[in-house]
Amino acid sequence: MAEPPDSFEALLAQADSVSNPRRGDLLRGVILSIDTQGAIVDLGMKRDGVIPRADLDKVPGDAGPRVGDKVAVMVVHPLDDDGNLLVSLAQARESGDWLDAQRLMEGDAIVEAVPSGYNRGGLIVTFGRLRGFVPASHLTDLPRGLDEDARVVHLKQMVGRRMPFKVIEVDPQRQRLVLSERKAIRQWRQDQKGRVISELKEGEVRKGIVTSLREFGVFVDIGGADGLIHISELAWQRVEDPGQVVRVGQEVEAVIIRLDRQSNRIGLSLKRLQPNPWQLAGDRYAPGSVCRGRVTRQTGSGTYVAFDDGIEGVIRGTDGATAPSPGSELDVRVVALDSERERLELEVFPATVGVAE
Repeated sequence: MAEPPDSFEALLAQADSVSNPRRGDLLRGVILSIDTQGAIVDLGMKRDGVIPRADLDKVPGDAGPRVGDKVAVMVVHPLDDDGNLLVSLAQARESGDWLDAQRLMEGDAIVEAVPSGYNRGGLIVTFGRLRGFVPASHLTDLPRGLDEDARVVHLKQMVGRRMPFKVIEVDPQRQRLVLSERKAIRQWRQDQKGRVISELKEGEVRKGIVTSLREFGVFVDIGGADGLIHISELAWQRVEDPGQVVRVGQEVEAVIIRLDRQSNRIGLSLKRLQPNPWQLAGDRYAPGSVCRGRVTRQTGSGTYVAFDDGIEGVIRGTDGATAPSPGSELDVRVVALDSERERLELEVFPATVGVAE
């Protein structure tokens, strides 16, 4: 199979070899006459081409053809009911724009454009001589849950504002050109993140703004790139809800602990900017010493007890019937401490178990 032409000039270069024109073919010709019905074009074939008046009217007056002009036309109908070869001057001029749109889509390029109109479904964007459509679902600033009237008002406010877009569908036959602002923004962020990551180093401390909270951690914008603080890196003590430590919009300082340039991922930590309580645990948690802590959870491994400095230890061999309930306070005795592996083995000390207020 022959390679598809990749430019308007390449398509025109094939025009002279067309002997049996088909719909969509580009042909060269010379304007023979123009009247109220349209124009006649000499195509160097047995039949001349006919450009309907409605097609001529689509071309701006100052760019309209004159008798004797050499033009490119596109075949619309090889043989209509009257035996004419119908061709289009406007569609031939648009074909270059279709090729440009196809190249942009294949190259994942981002283009800036100004919406020229809107309808209930989205925005209208002028692309050369074409009209592209941006579905409402592909707009980032359109709030969800709006009724139809409110959505139309919001769309109207976007007209005239320069915005980034990606071409996501090109179909000349159906005259369908679809663009997406949402995908353009997403790619821009990824590209920006890649540039930021290339300048970062592990161990650096960066200021950033908390952009969102998730069950598994917190996302922080550190200058055009979002990094993740995993919930285990928020504090030395166990954190159940990231909202207990930070809030959206808060400025924080975090240290970069992981950089994955291939997947554009940044790992951050808050707790590593604070003294590591495990490095200071040797004196307080010497084997045999007794401490008072609060029960945090029960698992198959045992009952976990947390202390006010952020260290958490485990009492092995407890079960549902004998284990103290989460939230209760109790005295425990240290069985073993492994600071390097951050492990603390405990046992219940023969003392009164009190329920926390």
